[in-house]
Amino acid sequence: MKRIVVIVSIISCWIMACAGPDKTAPAADSHLADTANYTTIQWLDSLVDFGTITQGEKIQLKFRLKNTGNKPLFITNVRAGCGCTVPSYTKEAVAPGAEGEVTAAFDTNRSAAGDTRKTVVVHTNTRNGSEHSLIFTGHVKEVKVN
Repeated sequence: MKRIVVIVSIISCWIMACAGPDKTAPAADSHLADTANYTTIQWLDSLVDFGTITQGEKIQLKFRLKNTGNKPLFITNVRAGCGCTVPSYTKEAVAPGAEGEVTAAFDTNRSAAGDTRKTVVVHTNTRNGSEHSLIFTGHVKEVKVN
């Protein structure tokens, strides 16, 4: 009985630790809540076509952005639409007039062969929409096994 209590306690602590807020990340919500300091954004690349690649390849796609406002631009969250894509982004503030980027690592081993269209959603402190959808498309060629 004592062993069960210990195991349940360990699992509970583990679950709570995983579900808690990320203490190393800046308070992203504070940038979204401060609408007086919103800026504007221009996506230089919001749709990327990677062409044709072979099943098994991994590629890195880049989406560039420009802060067109007069306040610092913050990317507060980026999420991929599926498990085959891992996003990354400029973590520091993007100064007015400066550029930042969002990247997407696409693993064709975790995606079906054929025509593909994937989405990455970006949250920013911008007046011209705080949620932006970035899209990449292309064709994943199936590897034929003899």
